[in-house]
Amino acid sequence: MFTRLVELTSKAGKARELSNTINESAVPILKKQKGFVDEIVLVSDEEGDRVLALSFWKTSEDAERYQREQYNNVRETIQPLLEAEPVIRTFDVHTSTGHKIAAGKAA
Repeated sequence: MFTRLVELTSKAGKARELSNTINESAVPILKKQKGFVDEIVLVSDEEGDRVLALSFWKTSEDAERYQREQYNNVRETIQPLLEAEPVIRTFDVHTSTGHKIAAGKAA
């Protein structure tokens, strides 16, 4: 399994609105993508304008396809709520109890 971590900085006081927009606009698009598994959106309780969006994919190729074909549409939707450009990092999932992945068995 593979994950994309998108670090977002919302405009002041817009973190919850940004999270709701991701849920209402991006998640339906994600659900239609080949290899999509799950989306988790986190809102920082210490940094009020910080949001993390983690999307889980069966393979890195599935995530890369989404990046090429759909990410710009999603980014345009959330752009008015952003203070800075999103930062994207990618990871292999090592362990996940929710997705029933044991340490070292993700590949």
